Amino acid sequence: MTDLMPLTRALISVSDKTGLVDFAQALAARGVEILSTGGTALALRKAGLHVTDVADVTGFPEMMDGRVKTLHPKVHGGLLALRDNQEHLAAMQAHDIAPIDLLVVNLYPFEDTVAKGADYDTCIENIDIGGPAMIRAAAKNHAFVTTVVDVADYHTLLAELDAHDDCTGLAFRKRLAQIAYARTAAYDAAVSTWMAGAIGTETPRRRAFAGTLAQTMRYGENPHQKAAFYHDGSARPGVATATQHQGKELSYNNINDTDAAFELVAEFDPAQGPACAIIKHANPCGVATGATLAEAYSRAFDCDRTSAFGGIVALNQTLDAETAAEIVKIFTEVVIAPEATDAAKEVFAAKKNLRLLTTGALPDPKAARIAWRQVAGGFLVQDHDIANVTAADLKVVTKRVPTEDEIRDLLFAWTVAKHVKSNAIVYAKGGTTVGVGAGQMSRVDSALIAAKKAERMAEAMGLPESPAKGSAVASDAFFPFADGLLEAVAAGATCVIQPGGSMRDDEVIKAADEAGLAMVLTGQRHFRH
Repeated sequence: MTDLMPLTRALISVSDKTGLVDFAQALAARGVEILSTGGTALALRKAGLHVTDVADVTGFPEMMDGRVKTLHPKVHGGLLALRDNQEHLAAMQAHDIAPIDLLVVNLYPFEDTVAKGADYDTCIENIDIGGPAMIRAAAKNHAFVTTVVDVADYHTLLAELDAHDDCTGLAFRKRLAQIAYARTAAYDAAVSTWMAGAIGTETPRRRAFAGTLAQTMRYGENPHQKAAFYHDGSARPGVATATQHQGKELSYNNINDTDAAFELVAEFDPAQGPACAIIKHANPCGVATGATLAEAYSRAFDCDRTSAFGGIVALNQTLDAETAAEIVKIFTEVVIAPEATDAAKEVFAAKKNLRLLTTGALPDPKAARIAWRQVAGGFLVQDHDIANVTAADLKVVTKRVPTEDEIRDLLFAWTVAKHVKSNAIVYAKGGTTVGVGAGQMSRVDSALIAAKKAERMAEAMGLPESPAKGSAVASDAFFPFADGLLEAVAAGATCVIQPGGSMRDDEVIKAADEAGLAMVLTGQRHFRH
């Protein structure tokens, strides 16, 4: 197989014209003949470049609103012909097909069109046909043809030509071919995913996911695991779209935990007041509301001061200097907020290892989206858990009815429990978590751990008794037996929120009545694995 291939004839047809003129001028200066179409040809001619229309090569004009222009043997023959195959060369000569050594194509902006909320017909019109066909043809014939699909590779190609006397090497063409196929795969994934939603197909026969490399990481969860971070192209505010103002590069675990923290704090409407969530290993170790952001942070920190060390802090309002001054009192890995004042940034500037991210907005906790995870031989796909309840949704099942204050704490605890790994138990009082039990195989153990956390909070703060006394307790799923509930009673909880639905609901309700607790059922659970 030939290694170095000269580049003498190029076909350029792009939707994104960033850097186009400079790139084409650099090719023309190397004596490369340029073929082009439509708007690309117009832009190049305006820049003074000589361009041959594809229509002049094929003998057919662009037709059907541009749907048909490059789907022709003189284009695909020029891309697909094997230069070392005598039959192919004879066919090219017989049908007047000239070789195309370079294809430069970026596709109709389908993803952007969908993101802007365009109607069905507009989205359909922005599905590129000729572009992917040419890309696949050129990439298949990478033994002879160079394929460029990203503006970022214009400079890369020019550097390759400089290094090899206006030729490209086989290894280089292979690498660009892989990039090309990944682009068409991602494009088709975007189209198929959009169409499934547009026509109401909830479980399409085939499902594809795609992303663009954002960061190659030093390692994954552990140093022996390779890892990378990919953007899926969505505009959802969060760690993928955030601006990093300072600090070293985010790690795999940083990104995972920061996402968990920001999605949790987004549950609390900033118009209703400040809120803070502190996350460690994807679980909240403290969540609180407050009159000020600084107060919300301090209350969240007090819930579990030990676990908060080296954690992730997420805020639902603009980070101010007062809150920043509290945060820097201990080591914190990442702080994420919608915005940050200049004064807050100055406070953080002295902590060079602290990463500060701003997102411009909070993610919508009610926006529908897809979650997926890999398993051996396949992957699981589901809707993200966007369910929640209001006071009107609660069903009181005990003799005692919860007070208004208890209702507020029950709903707060329930919101937090949604973001705690199952089995989850959350004690809360006054809009603050006071004990969190996460990820245990037994719900009883989660209740015990949460109660123990509350006792440690009392010790750390010098409180006369556990803050779990008089608290509300949330269980992410039903109590299968009364034992888990009785641990909450022992901890001092006065009211309980849980889904209900156990075969022993009557037994659990009876235990609550005997203890004088108020219990409400939600009718929904929040398993999080």
